[in-house]
Amino acid sequence: MTTPEQRTQNLLPQRLRARLGGLGSDNKQLAQGLLLVGFFVLVGKLAGAAKEMAVAWRYGVSDTVDAYLFVFNLIQWPIGIIAGVIGAVLVPLAARIRQESPQDTPRFRSELLGGTLLVGMALGVGAWLFLPWFVEQSWVGLDKAAAARASHMAAWLAWVLPLALIARLLAAWTMAANRHLNTLLEGAPALAILVTVIMMGGTAALIWGTLAGFLVQVVLLFMPLAFRGEAEAPVFVFRSRHWRPFFAGFGLMLVGQALMSLVEIIDQFFAARLGTGALSTLGYSTRILSLILGLGTIAIGRAALPVLSRTHAEGRAGIERTAIQWAIMLFGVGLGIAIVTFWFSPYIVELLYERGQFSSSDTLRVSGLLIFAVAQVPFYFASMILVYALLSQGRYRTVAAIAAANLAVKLVLASVLVPAMGLQGLLLATAGVYLASGLLAARALLMKGERVRDGTG
Repeated sequence: MTTPEQRTQNLLPQRLRARLGGLGSDNKQLAQGLLLVGFFVLVGKLAGAAKEMAVAWRYGVSDTVDAYLFVFNLIQWPIGIIAGVIGAVLVPLAARIRQESPQDTPRFRSELLGGTLLVGMALGVGAWLFLPWFVEQSWVGLDKAAAARASHMAAWLAWVLPLALIARLLAAWTMAANRHLNTLLEGAPALAILVTVIMMGGTAALIWGTLAGFLVQVVLLFMPLAFRGEAEAPVFVFRSRHWRPFFAGFGLMLVGQALMSLVEIIDQFFAARLGTGALSTLGYSTRILSLILGLGTIAIGRAALPVLSRTHAEGRAGIERTAIQWAIMLFGVGLGIAIVTFWFSPYIVELLYERGQFSSSDTLRVSGLLIFAVAQVPFYFASMILVYALLSQGRYRTVAAIAAANLAVKLVLASVLVPAMGLQGLLLATAGVYLASGLLAARALLMKGERVRDGTG
């Protein structure tokens, strides 16, 4: 029977398989994973691009999009925090459990699913009660029309929280087994929104498309796991001995992820104060940027973390060297992508968005932002592989400290650049964040490598 790695390699062209065969085992697995996950990310991002084209055609730059993006990004904040922590802590822990006590895996999976259900429902109820009131407050910065729409949307979109958290947990289990179907299925919400926006229009299309998309994603993730016997029923009595190491990393990563996720929330509040259409314009430009970043960064994380975690669990050395080598290469890839996007940004925006309610003047506004947004691409690519290398070693305290430094950098740079440059300054501030993150992560890895070579680490 062929292994998952062999099946992955068989998907590649013969010449590329020959090149991969000459790499070391870690680099070979990383390269294979990057290529396969990158392909799945491309498919998912194409679905996202189609959704963005439909939204631009139907709504243009408007208070409807302002309201939806503001509410959705607020809801995504706790999802991003908890899901990011689960993935960062669970994947290395799962590698260790499989290595040391594989018989414990089913019970821990059941308890983790039960705990995630409880947390998701609690967050959903809290958001349903609190968010409609919150978005209508004058100090939030939305104008009256956008605030009224946002309040209506918030009561419904609150229920994205439990669905998205369960989807992220199932995705983390899939990724921990070094399978990547979860990446392909991340396009499900975008496809659902695409269909409803084309068929319905109005705020209802955005609401029901979002909810239906996350529900479909949960079902499609659960079915393959159940087929392989890896999807036990939830258990609400938490007795597994693996909770202790899980929470040992969870607390630190929760703080770090919360601080890092505030970088995006800060963008929402700065942009909301720049007038009607600012959030829409920022949203359209960052959606294009996310297409670019996702192709690299999701592939990096989901291919690298399982491989590096397994390397660390098996006690093999060389993680630091491998991560630095890949960071240098990915910085070069990101720089090339940034240069190409810079030159072709007006054509990209026109191709994706300029139809229906999205006018040529909107194209100029969004493309003017995009040329600043792509400055972060090379720094983001390089910093991600370095941070994942730290996570694979269980160095959660270091990652949390880097996240705190990133938030401080963002606040300082945004406070200086936004008054002078507006939205462009906000995007340059984010590039500064990832530059700082990469430098700090590289320093932490190099210091650890030196201690190991000296026999003191």
